[in-house]
Amino acid sequence: MCGIIACRTIQPAVEYLCTGLRRLEYRGYDSVGVALQTATAEVAHLRTVERIGALDELVRGWSGAPLNGVGIGHTRWATHGLVSEENAHPHADCNRRIFVAHNGIILNADQLRDELTRSGHRIATAVDSEVLSHLIEDALSEHRDLFKAVQTGLTRVQGTWAIAVLERGTGRIVVASNGSPLLVAHSAHGVFAASDIAAIVDWTDEFQVLGDGDVVELVDGGQWVRAEADSVPLISRRCSWQGRDADLNGYSDFMAKEINEQPAAACRVIDDLGTSIDSGELWTDRGLGTFDRLKIIGCGTSMNAGLVIGNVVRRLGRIPVTCTIASEAADDIPETGQLTLAISQSGETADVLQALTSDAIGGAPLVALTNNQHSSLARRADAVLNCDAGPEIGVAATKTFVCQVIAGAALMISGLSATGRIDRSAAARLTDDLRRLPEKLAAALNVAQCRVPPLIEELSDCAGFIFIAKGSGLPYAAEGALKLKELTYRWAEHYPAGELKHGPLALIGAGTPVVVVDNGDTRLRANMAEIAARGGQLLTIGSADSAIDVASDPSAAWGPLEATVPLQVLARTLALSLGHDVDKPRNLAKSVTVQ
Repeated sequence: MCGIIACRTIQPAVEYLCTGLRRLEYRGYDSVGVALQTATAEVAHLRTVERIGALDELVRGWSGAPLNGVGIGHTRWATHGLVSEENAHPHADCNRRIFVAHNGIILNADQLRDELTRSGHRIATAVDSEVLSHLIEDALSEHRDLFKAVQTGLTRVQGTWAIAVLERGTGRIVVASNGSPLLVAHSAHGVFAASDIAAIVDWTDEFQVLGDGDVVELVDGGQWVRAEADSVPLISRRCSWQGRDADLNGYSDFMAKEINEQPAAACRVIDDLGTSIDSGELWTDRGLGTFDRLKIIGCGTSMNAGLVIGNVVRRLGRIPVTCTIASEAADDIPETGQLTLAISQSGETADVLQALTSDAIGGAPLVALTNNQHSSLARRADAVLNCDAGPEIGVAATKTFVCQVIAGAALMISGLSATGRIDRSAAARLTDDLRRLPEKLAAALNVAQCRVPPLIEELSDCAGFIFIAKGSGLPYAAEGALKLKELTYRWAEHYPAGELKHGPLALIGAGTPVVVVDNGDTRLRANMAEIAARGGQLLTIGSADSAIDVASDPSAAWGPLEATVPLQVLARTLALSLGHDVDKPRNLAKSVTVQ
């Protein structure tokens, strides 16, 4: 949640900051702000509760001294305090000498606020982040050096943080991280820090990641203090993404773009992994061995992808699988022979990272499935698989879900082949089936774009939706319901079709929309008849007899993946008809870095 960018550049910093903040809006868009040094060493402090376009207007309206190449910026997803200009970052200290942009959560903020108030500080907001500027102000009066003051001030803080601190007068910028992602990069344009490489990829593709407890001054050759004396040497990492990958490129919204990118993204994943799947090398090259049971940990869409992957392992390998929502993992018990698969699109999901510290993992090998191979999750895992979806800006996940399913299924097929659970010829047939998925997704996209829009008018007044499926179709029903509620703000619930008579049938009356994800299970017909008898409005998606026939293969180990596309198109099209922003649904943000 929340996005941070800071820079010291040759050209005016504001151009870099506004571009970077626009790229970071997926992390939060309740408010946005910057603190910019001027040619007279003062600070222009500009904030708004509107989107980045409103900040552009504030900058254009700035009538003070010219802005130079030093500044910090922040886009917010509120966790403490109402959405207001006063609560927007960056936050200042009493004397407006220190400006702080923060991502994370300060657990002892109330205690620190009381202590600071008693010592004479004027705390202007209820935002936990504001205490950081006052702590650094206190420390600066003692040390008279910003770098040392940041180090000292943070010793009193409990919680997580990625911060950028700007000092008025000197124009120094110091950044620090603990449990929240932050990277620094040097280029011909200048020196940058950001929550995500996507914010600065136009100017550099090489970066270094701050470890927990690190403090860095943002200047060429600046001081970098590692939290641990025995920390591994700093590693420069490269990003294969380009700036245009995170642009609309002619699409009306990012969700439309990312839905349309799914066939190509699926093809890229399979091409990258294909030659090593059936041989077992995809598994053994990551140092993985045999396992007797699988535990999958994730949240939201990643958990739905995990359910699909778990079905692959059960169906093909006859291996017990447990799927646990990350925020509930603390009470799980590790089992003998367990392998843990942790799934997170960003690799920074706080609940997933917290679950890794619980007894649920024990000493089991940990595999990370993520779209960010440089993330905190990737660094903590024994083995990493990149789902390689490319940047995804729309908050509601689309192509990352499809790529997680494909990459996860490929890894597990390889593992089952490497450990003798399936033979090499069976793994080769499954790999061939994977290779056909991009073409099937492209066909499903064409069908969805033709069949879904005519249905929207009769659905737009419906207050709630039910999604049902059986067996391998159930995770897709869950994902379809999640997409609909995320984007339309209408109630949407999913159930196993066999559960209808055990309660949910009471919800169905004349006109109630029921979306059926059809994986070819013949028992669905009886459930559909029950719904029709009560006046429910059926919409079937999946195999041959469906209203939206995407020709899904009933025998596929990963279920009706092709049904994902019309489910996404349904949610997006209905949301647009209701006047909603499909890229930035209310109350939600991508990369959930706080619990």
